[in-house]
Amino acid sequence: MTSRERWTVYPLLFLAIGLAVRAVTIPEERFAAAQVGDLETARLTCREIVVQAEDGTVLIHMGRVINAGGGRIEIKDDKGIDSIAIGTRPDDRSGAVECYDAEGRPAACR
Repeated sequence: MTSRERWTVYPLLFLAIGLAVRAVTIPEERFAAAQVGDLETARLTCREIVVQAEDGTVLIHMGRVINAGGGRIEIKDDKGIDSIAIGTRPDDRSGAVECYDAEGRPAACR
């Protein structure tokens, strides 16, 4: 191997080893949560969206919420109690709008 080949091969070898070690030593969870102030995109693909208040109370939950049913959007009040739900139920494929009273019990929609 010539000197010129060594100057090409060895740096690439060390780079490959370094990247392999980095992938093993840094847990994947560190990269999973990204904090972004503003996000503008033409399309967003994800499994779930959760909107929380400053204290961590869930205000809106979008995704597969009830027992692996279809898509569902749950809107909650400032205490985290269900107010309105839109989506499908796991036992019935039809869509529905569900309303809840102040205690989170199902109620008639007004």
